[in-house]
Amino acid sequence: MLYITQLVYLIEGQEKAFDQFEAIAIPAIARYNGKLLLRVRPRKEDLIELNMDAPYEIHLVVFDSERDFKAFGQDEERKKFLHLKEESIRSVLMIQGHKM
Repeated sequence: MLYITQLVYLIEGQEKAFDQFEAIAIPAIARYNGKLLLRVRPRKEDLIELNMDAPYEIHLVVFDSERDFKAFGQDEERKKFLHLKEESIRSVLMIQGHKM
């Protein structure tokens, strides 16, 4: 199992384009033996300590294998909408790990 945590940072004002991209990308996860475990938009009042920019969203996804994760990245339907991702996302911090 491969766990992926993403801290997603948006371009201000591009929330709608981001939501449109996520509406395509999130269902595609399951086609590649993956599952979205957590998707959260942290509110400032919920942060206990912060020594970096606060992300717009935090995602935790699990895939059966790295091969499945790479195949998800090459999904043809998802690739048709990458322009929405590029329009809306300023940066992503991706952390890969395994359950211990």
